[in-house]
Order: sequence, then structure tokens, then C-alpha cells
Amino acid sequence: MNLTSPFSIALIIITALAFLGLPIGLSMMAGSILYLYLAGADMGTVAEQFLNGMYSNYVILSVPLFILAAEFMNIGSMTERLLAFCNVLVGRFRGGLAHVNIVQSIVFAGMSGSAVADAAGSGRMMQAMMTKNGRYTPSYAAALTAVTSVVGPIIPPSIPMVIYALVSDASIGYLFIAGMVPGLLMAALQMVQVAITAHRKNFPVEEPVALREIPRITLRAFPALMMPVVLLGCIYTGITTPTEAAALAAAYALVISLVIYRSISWGAFYDSTLLSAKSSASIGLLIAGSLVFNYVVTIENIPETIKVMLTSWDLSPTSFLILVNVLLLLLGCVLEGTAILLIIVPVFIPTAQALGIDMVHFGVVVVVNIMLGLVTPPYGLLLFIMTNISGAPVRDIIRDAMPFILWMVVSLIIITFMPDFVLWLPRLLGYQG
Repeated sequence: MNLTSPFSIALIIITALAFLGLPIGLSMMAGSILYLYLAGADMGTVAEQFLNGMYSNYVILSVPLFILAAEFMNIGSMTERLLAFCNVLVGRFRGGLAHVNIVQSIVFAGMSGSAVADAAGSGRMMQAMMTKNGRYTPSYAAALTAVTSVVGPIIPPSIPMVIYALVSDASIGYLFIAGMVPGLLMAALQMVQVAITAHRKNFPVEEPVALREIPRITLRAFPALMMPVVLLGCIYTGITTPTEAAALAAAYALVISLVIYRSISWGAFYDSTLLSAKSSASIGLLIAGSLVFNYVVTIENIPETIKVMLTSWDLSPTSFLILVNVLLLLLGCVLEGTAILLIIVPVFIPTAQALGIDMVHFGVVVVVNIMLGLVTPPYGLLLFIMTNISGAPVRDIIRDAMPFILWMVVSLIIITFMPDFVLWLPRLLGYQG
């Protein structure tokens, strides 16, 4: 690579600005503007790409709406009621609260689509419940909450899958369906690890819920439990698009918390709206920067160049997927997941298509890799969030998370090399891939 070429200089500037602390979205915009200046291209192209990309992609609107739905869910009593219901299901087993932590992640997965929202919302409550009276160490509770939150964006709805659909033009509906079985597999393997550890360390058994209490607890949680049913049912029956369903999810969470549970104050409503706006703006800035930078990448013909290079290596679909997994797992240790989806993944897509790899299957593989990056050291975002919530040293959280991470890698291997395992449910519902 010529280090004095406009593209090389742009990459150096983007990297330098990012290391200096400038948001990666702004760094990509700055580097792209410099590239266009050095290449003698029209500087107005930056604004054109930004506006065309942000305003012509209707699917982007679902991202802030899913974030808003998660915030409305967390400020109401929905979380508390759902945790009580999960305790009815699995709390009676040894290590019951640890199992509850996993089951609640499955339930919340059908509502928010964000691992960070799950960890910061229900995860905070699970941390307090598990460490009460010293039943579990803070580091184990934090590690478990971090790895279970990863399940959220794999089971639909999923913000990372929405972003992948944006860059790959794959069907969001079928991506959502394809994530169900892999997400449940990952949760099941996490429960296996909890059961092994529970018997080895003699974890406590929670007091069983009286049979007469079960109908009352279920009834209290029923409106919240219907949220994923309403959300996914509207998508898969064709009543709404995924973006419209995201708006419906936010409205449903607000109505349930405000009208039925009556658990939202005006102050909490304002705070949650403000927080979701900040989170949405952060993601929007990253998407905007990537749209401009991807235009630069297209001008430089980088995807086609990489496609030709990988084709010359005579890679099979299996060896290509192994290469992608290794690269994404390594990048996930040092880069934020959305940045990987918007910058790195589009480069792989032409080669994946040329090799005949199904785009829905490839999307699930990519998203699982991205989610693993949230809990892999040294820069796993969920590890630092749970360190802040629990007060436990990050090294202890990493130690307790490692057995779960190994099971998650096993899940990734199954998902990667058994595409029919991922695609059988979408095909059952009409997918032709």
C-alpha cells in the first residue's frame, strides 16, 4: 500500500483521531473529507452521501425506536414482574437465581434488541438479587449478567441485525427468525455451565414459590410477556414492517408501564427519553460516518479488490467462514461492534456472495461474533458496564466469564458449520435461501 496515497492518509487520520478520543463516526467523516480533498473530488459528496443514506434507509428508524422501547421497559415495573415470573420457572433448581438470570435474558431478548440495554436494565436488578446475603460473589453475578445479555441481540428483535440488513440488503424478517434457534442454543449451553458450577460449588437453592402464588405472579407479568408476542407476531404476519413494529414496541411498553402498571413518573419518562435520544444520536453519528467512509471505500474499489484477492486464494466457503470468524473475534477484542458491522463486514459481503454463502446465515454468524466481542477482553463493553454496576474487579469478572465464553464459542462453531441449523426455521416460514 502506498502510504502517501489519499486513501492511506485518510486511514491514518481516522485511526489517529479515534485514538485521540474523537468519536469514530466523526473520525470517519474527517478522514473521508480529507480523502475527497486530496483526490480532487467534489466535497459536497460528503453531505450527499450522508443525507441520501440516512433519509432513504427507512430501516434505520427502527434503531432509536427499539432503544426507546428498552428504556420504557426498564423504568417501569415490567422488569420486576418478569423476573418474578422467571423465578417461578427455574428458581427451584440449584443455582436457581443464576438460571433465572439466563431465562430473563431470553424473555427480555424479545423486547429490546440491545445487549447494553439488558445489562444496564434488568442486569442491575439481577446483580442486586444474586449478591444479596452473599449467595453469589459479585464477580460471578456480574460475569453471568454480562454473558447472558449477549443473548438479547441474537434472539429477535435485534439492533445489530437491523444494521447488518442495512449493509447487506438481507431480509430483516428472516434474519430475526434465523436468530431464534442459535440464541436459544447459546442460552441452553449457558444453563449447562451454571448447572455444572452449581453442583461443584453447592450454589443455594431458592425457596420454592407456593403453587397458589403462581397464577397471581403469571397474571402480573402477562401484559409484559405479551410484548414480544405482539412485536414478532406483527412482523411475521405482515401486519407491520420491522420499523413499524419497533414503534409499536415503544408504544406498547409505554402504555403497559403507564396505564396498566402505573409505574412511570414524569421525571422517569423524561430521563428515559433523553437517554434513548443520546444513545440513538451516538449510533446515528456512527452510521452517518460509515456511510460517507463506505463511499470512499467504494471509490477505491476495496471490496472488489479483496474479493479478487480472496478468490485467488481459492478459499472454500468453509475456509472463508473460518477466516471471517477469526478476524471478527480478534477485531471484537479491540473495536466496538457497530463499527465492525458498518466498516469491516461490508468488505466481506461480495466475497461471501461469490462463494454462494447465504446472506441470512452469514448475518447470524457475524452478529454472534459481534456479541462475543462485547464480553471478550481487553475491551469488552459489557465487562466494563458490569464492573461499574457490581464494583467487582474486571479481572475477576473475566475469570468467571471464561467458561461461558468457551460455551459461546462452541455455539459459534455449530452456527458457522451447520447452516441448516440456522436456516431451517426461516425456510419453514417461507424463506427460499
